[in-house]
Amino acid sequence: MLKSPIAQFIFKALAIFIVWYVVYELWLLPDGRLDEWLALNIVSVSRGLVEGFGYEVWSVNRIIGINENAGIELVDGCTGISAIGLFLGFIIAYPGDWKNRISFSFLGIGIIYLVNIIRIVVLVITQEEWVELFDLTHDYSTTMIFYLVIFLLWVIWVKLEDYLKVNTFVKPEIK
Repeated sequence: MLKSPIAQFIFKALAIFIVWYVVYELWLLPDGRLDEWLALNIVSVSRGLVEGFGYEVWSVNRIIGINENAGIELVDGCTGISAIGLFLGFIIAYPGDWKNRISFSFLGIGIIYLVNIIRIVVLVITQEEWVELFDLTHDYSTTMIFYLVIFLLWVIWVKLEDYLKVNTFVKPEIK
């Protein structure tokens, strides 16, 4: 049916993302525990980093802010879970060794998590220092950077997997 490797990749990636989206929207999101845990974790780590920059930080549950400002709330869409699903869809859809996929998936999830923390830190500081830039930063800059990182991770995965295919050393049998 789909003979082109590109068409196969697109079909697989789309199918995986649809399955992930359905699982997330119908099970994980309504259950809420994964998003809650991740949001609280991100707020906690972000708070420590912002305090490290010398700010007086406050947090309550999923909300984090500096001084007297309103703070920002990490709603379910801001935890990065959807982005992780998108990333994993690309990695699983592209042909490659499963051990490499699993290893790179963990690495990528870690990087996405760290980028999301940096995103929250930037938003909290922007809200305090440059309130007029907050909406622009929230709506465009940090989101664009976030998805650019996912794209770059996928490109690295493709290059790495192609490199490993070409340069895999197979020991000759000794008789």
